[in-house]
Amino acid sequence: MVSLDSAVIARMEKGGKRYEVLVDPELVDQFKEDPSSVELDLFLAIDDVFHDSKGGERPTAEAIENTFGTQDIFEITRTIISRGNIQLTTDQRKKMVAQKRLAIIHSIASTAVDPRTKLPHPAQRIEIALDETRYPVDPFKPVDVQAAEVIDKLKPLIPLSFETMRLAFKIPGKSYGGASQVLRQHQKKEEWLSNGDWVCVVEIPAAMKGDLISQTARRAPELEVKEL
Repeated sequence: MVSLDSAVIARMEKGGKRYEVLVDPELVDQFKEDPSSVELDLFLAIDDVFHDSKGGERPTAEAIENTFGTQDIFEITRTIISRGNIQLTTDQRKKMVAQKRLAIIHSIASTAVDPRTKLPHPAQRIEIALDETRYPVDPFKPVDVQAAEVIDKLKPLIPLSFETMRLAFKIPGKSYGGASQVLRQHQKKEEWLSNGDWVCVVEIPAAMKGDLISQTARRAPELEVKEL
């Protein structure tokens, strides 16, 4: 369940009355796309609907029934989210935009390389170029969607290439648990050798190479890596 401090107000007006629920801003977009994919206990800060959430004023059961045709908080929340809007304070919006902006920059920095050097662009270079584009970061739109939009605007400013590569990792069996947690999401195939070593082939954006090797090495210092 999202905390009250982190929750934002989702508000709908009907019949001259406001109806509000307190929701997790990080899950708003996912809830809009597929409400059934979000656990309501995680999405709502309080399992209730308000006329004024700040003042604690709640509508009567009759008012809720007349407005929404149900007492089901899930259906009420879905209606408010789909027909209403999200109310953010200035501080909340600034914080959420800043967090989403950093996530967009990280997403691009971890997947794109400079085609001339085959090396990742420093995050600061991407950040400076993003400033030049004046792209309006949306606090609710998914990172991958906005990253794709930003990339189109960055290409005239900095050279970007999205090459993939395959790496083979050989890990001693004793280090399998920690290393596999890092590599599993990128894994294409695996094999256990007769000496107890684990071999894993991964496919990743070329920009991730250094970071992935470093993360794995911290869990398996005896690793061997080969580019395929």
